Formats: sequence, C-alpha cells, structure tokens
Amino acid sequence: MQKGKQIYEGKAKKVYQTDSADILIQEFKDDATAFDATKRGTIRGKGVINNTISKILFELLESKGIETHFIKQLDERQMLIKSVEIIPLEVTMRNIVAGGMSKLLGIDEGLVLKEPVLEYHYKNDALHDPLINEYHAKALGLATDEELDFIERRSFEINNILKAFFEHKNLILVDFKLEFGRHKGRVLLADEISPDTCRFWDKETREKLDKDRFRRDMGNVEEAYQEVLKRLTR
Repeated sequence: MQKGKQIYEGKAKKVYQTDSADILIQEFKDDATAFDATKRGTIRGKGVINNTISKILFELLESKGIETHFIKQLDERQMLIKSVEIIPLEVTMRNIVAGGMSKLLGIDEGLVLKEPVLEYHYKNDALHDPLINEYHAKALGLATDEELDFIERRSFEINNILKAFFEHKNLILVDFKLEFGRHKGRVLLADEISPDTCRFWDKETREKLDKDRFRRDMGNVEEAYQEVLKRLTR
C-alpha cells in the first residue's frame, strides 16, 4: 500500500491518502496538547506507544464483534485504516468521577458511579467541545436516530469489554473518549484508544497512568505511558 498525500493533521495524528480511495494511513505523533491546545509539549515515544496500544485494543474489540476502522499496524507509528466520515460527536464513557465531570458537578474525583455515564460532546475545538445531548445532535443534523441508538449501544458494549480487559491488567478504566465514523453505510469505531483518550489508574495505588500526568505537570509522563503498554503486552 503506497503512502500518498497528507490530508489531515490533528493534535496527535496525521492522516495520509493511499492508492486506494477507501484506505488511509494514520500516523501517531509525539506532540501533546491539553486545555484546547493552550498547553503544548512533547511526550517522547508517545506516538509509538499509542499506535501499539490502539492496535491491541482495536484487535480485542474486533474479536468481540465491534467493527472498527483498523486494518493493520504498518510500523511503529503507522496503522492502515478504513476511510470514514467522522461523526462530529465525542462520546465520553465514565465509570468513576474525574476530570470534566468532577468540575461540572463539583464532585471530588474518585467517586465510583453506580452505573456508567455516557456523555456527548459536540466535536468543535473553537467551542471547546461543549457537552450536548441526543436532542441537540438530532436537531443539528449531526447524527440520525438510528446512528445515535447504535453509538449508544456500542459505547456501553465497548465499556464492558475494556473494563474487564483492563481489570486483568491491574488497571482501572476511569473514563475514556470514543469517536465513530461512517464507512460504506456502516458506523465504525474510529480514532484511537490510548492513554491520550483514556484515564487509567493503577488498581492498587490509584496512581494515574495517562495524559493527566501531562495536563497536571505530575511528571513521569513517558514512564506512565510505557507502563500501560508493558501491562498490555505481558
């Protein structure tokens, strides 16, 4: 598969055309941003780690019947993916209060929720990805009733699969972000699943092993990402 023109560059990834209109190459960067890119930096080796973690988790989900845009890992930083039209909704699944939910509701981090919470955020950097509900999404034409129903079901399924998987790796899946896209009439899981898009806490110590270490200047950021990868591959 020949790598062609770059067609997109985001905060964490670049996307390139290939010689097939339906297939793209996604390349993971070491760049790190937080707070709507007002904080910028580099996490050494992050792109390599996130590419591999995403590959492991996409393959896990595919084995459980969850369709994704993932085709195969090409090298340390790149994966081959199906071309999708991203639905402009970020789906956040929350199992424990942290981050934005803590700030929004004035609840201390760490409260274990009685059941998982699904949030929709309108994917718009200029508006800081505001929290919306399914009625906003339908009224604005972001997704259809059928797509929203599918995304909701899939998101809870993914949460159940990942929670159980990370439990065996001595990790708590606190919360995580998902994105979905349309491909040939089907809705697929897209983007990535990594310490950039998930909150992972150590099961015993509750040590943070994710991007919060960068956001909050906690130090040992590279080591945290490396630790997650090590647990997933041993």
